[in-house]
Amino acid sequence: MKPPRVLIIAGSDSGGGAGIQADIKTVTLLGGFAMTAVTAITAQNTLGVEAVMPVPAEMVLRQIDAVASDIGIDVVKIGMIGSAATAEAVAERLAAMAGVPIVFDPVMVATSGSLLADDATIAAFVRIMAAATMVTPNLPELAALTGRTVNDAAQMEEAAAALAREREIAVLAKGGHLGDAILTDLLVTPGGEVIRWQSARIDTRHSHGTGCTLASAVAVGLGRGLRLADAIEVAREFVRSVMLAAPGFGAGHGPMGHGLGEP
Repeated sequence: MKPPRVLIIAGSDSGGGAGIQADIKTVTLLGGFAMTAVTAITAQNTLGVEAVMPVPAEMVLRQIDAVASDIGIDVVKIGMIGSAATAEAVAERLAAMAGVPIVFDPVMVATSGSLLADDATIAAFVRIMAAATMVTPNLPELAALTGRTVNDAAQMEEAAAALAREREIAVLAKGGHLGDAILTDLLVTPGGEVIRWQSARIDTRHSHGTGCTLASAVAVGLGRGLRLADAIEVAREFVRSVMLAAPGFGAGHGPMGHGLGEP
């Protein structure tokens, strides 16, 4: 059986913990074939993002078209977009990919707190969600996408359900920002189905790239033909395993240990 061909549309993280670098590691370790369309180049480390240079929208599209026309695409994972113009252009390309699962991680702020998407880019996320299969916001991202206050588990579920209904998209709301000892993530479908996952919080500062890794792992599962809930189950376990294998690099929010422990 051939590996699922995963197109990753995201920014580069020079520190190697998140972005395209984490995506490629995740897809490869889970048996997928990773292809990329780089949307931005960042200069960053565990302490924060020092500089960001967006890739022109035309070049992002050229990367997408190049791999699509020759290698083919089984599933798409989207992370950092880079600019509103790129978001609009990518959304148009995605709309033409009928039948291809699309996982959208709406990256707005890095783990360090650095802004990775301005207001215009966030507003353009609506068009990407129109073409996507699932969106994977953390709590601040969920609040930004819905305009709602999200400070507790009940508000998280209400906001996720509202977003799923309004955009007709599956929403995987990630509860890490609640700070509870038991971490709760929940999937809400456009039809109103709610599935919850709970696990003990891993007490670590080495969590850079968790969102990128989770979304990429889900994409591999969908590319293999797994049901969405099953793909999420496998992805959550993978994220936990690489968090536990973190090498301890850097003085800030360190990278996880992709490939350094048991997958």
